Amino acid sequence: MRFEHETLPQRVRFASGSAAEALREEVARLGASRLMVIAAAAEAGLAERITGGLPVALIHSEVVMHVPVAVADRARAAAGAHGVDAIVSVGGGSTTGLAKAIALTSGVPIIAVPTTYAGSEATDVWGLTDGARKTTGVDRRVLPRTVVYDATLTLSLPVDLSVASGLNALAHCVDSLWAPRADPIDAALAAEGIRALAAGLPRIADDPTGLPGREETLIGAYVSAVAFASAGSGLHHKICHVLGGMGLPHAPTHAVVLPYVLALNAPAAPAAADRIARAFGSETALAGLQALRRRLDAPRALRDYGFDEAGIPAAVEAILPVVPDTNPAEVTARDLHRLLHDAWEGADPR
Repeated sequence: MRFEHETLPQRVRFASGSAAEALREEVARLGASRLMVIAAAAEAGLAERITGGLPVALIHSEVVMHVPVAVADRARAAAGAHGVDAIVSVGGGSTTGLAKAIALTSGVPIIAVPTTYAGSEATDVWGLTDGARKTTGVDRRVLPRTVVYDATLTLSLPVDLSVASGLNALAHCVDSLWAPRADPIDAALAAEGIRALAAGLPRIADDPTGLPGREETLIGAYVSAVAFASAGSGLHHKICHVLGGMGLPHAPTHAVVLPYVLALNAPAAPAAADRIARAFGSETALAGLQALRRRLDAPRALRDYGFDEAGIPAAVEAILPVVPDTNPAEVTARDLHRLLHDAWEGADPR
């Protein structure tokens, strides 16, 4: 056995009900005196509550899915004009993504306060969209210095969005088992992520106002993202990045596409498939995933989220050159066309 594993340097504060206190301590730890708080309009009240009393120089609310370049440029200009020395992002993946876009060019440190299960806060991956093309990269400058997890901040996330966001996190686990830099440590984290998410998400569905399910799902989302940050982007994420650049919503797209990628790759990666099955407590990997999806009434078809069947050939053309060489199954244009058509239609992935 030979592999190289690198663990990203990051502080994590898990503090249900205590985000404001944890945030004050982390800002003091950084010695920051001019904060830029990034929060979408829907999170404005929450952001104001947990950042009260902090040295806020700027509150920025222009948050757009997939971080269009023009939006990033305006945020970068605002950060520069106000001389900010730290960013506090309060929200989901799009909010964290915008903070990363600023850090990418300025090096300003980020404290991330997630309100979804996106996992972006635990990775050094950035993404920007220009027209219909999404570009991603890896840079240590965009890794948040600290993540403050407070499960009470996710209570306003409706069950359907919690499900989509949690299945996006689960996609990090599955991809981490056969991504380009996958190793045994990533596999262990991914398996724990699957177990935690499969346990936590149904509890959210059954008791949306309860904390135990949301806390377990946050833990699952974090370890999933840590595995993904190490293992790299596999076939699933390559597909979803292209679809995201075409305007599809991030979390539901991941939730829809995942079973089709698993159905394609599992027969060619029996050890990974067995690990996924064991984490689900199921006979097979796909059976475990599909049972969870049925339990959660998960997103089913890309056409439900605005994807036009006529866009499949263009998506195939964009995906094929970026299919990882390490993908366990051979992937042809015909395979991708069939996969995307099935996902568009919501067909049985078997």
